[in-house]
Amino acid sequence: MRTKTLLLTAALAAAGIASSMAQAVYSVNAVGYVNKSIPPGFSLITNPLKATDNTVPGLLPGVPNGTAVFLWNGNAFASTLTYIGAPLNRWQGDATLLARPVTPGQGFFIKNPTTAAFTVTFVGEVPQGIDSNVAVPAGLTPLGSAVPQDGTLSALQFPAAGGDQVFIYSNASGAYLPTFSYIGAPLNRWNPSEPTLSVGDAAFIRKATAASWNRNFSVNG
Repeated sequence: MRTKTLLLTAALAAAGIASSMAQAVYSVNAVGYVNKSIPPGFSLITNPLKATDNTVPGLLPGVPNGTAVFLWNGNAFASTLTYIGAPLNRWQGDATLLARPVTPGQGFFIKNPTTAAFTVTFVGEVPQGIDSNVAVPAGLTPLGSAVPQDGTLSALQFPAAGGDQVFIYSNASGAYLPTFSYIGAPLNRWNPSEPTLSVGDAAFIRKATAASWNRNFSVNG
């Protein structure tokens, strides 16, 4: 996990320094930014910060023409939201979806229609306290860490239980990796290995029983 290290590099934020890779920089007042590289094709990501405007237009302004976003409605992906470039420079699609907040931890697909990666810069507050907790319903849901950290699911304090499954989408292959399954007592382990998420990444999680992914995170803790 990278949060403590990144907290110590807050001076970089004042200088406006950030790489084009997924990287987070925070200041001591828990306001910062995350740069997330979006390669060509589909990527399954999450909003890693509490922005002033958490809607798709607020989070993803000025992306390449034809960029598409697919939000989960609880059972399937809703209708496509598409960015129209110059001279309109706006998102179009279902008005309800355009106004729907995408809070930290909620996963969604984004499609880069170009042949080169572009960078999305998320700006906002690091979720803390109850804002860093995510409800995990029974069944299939795209989710990521509500706190901008990377690591294994256990390091990210995911409440794994017997029967849980995780499906990680690979942009490189355009397909899901082999299924990660959690085996309960007495083994209490992931098979074939424990899944890992990078900052801003999401995965499809099939939860056997509804739970809460509680972090109660604090930048001072």
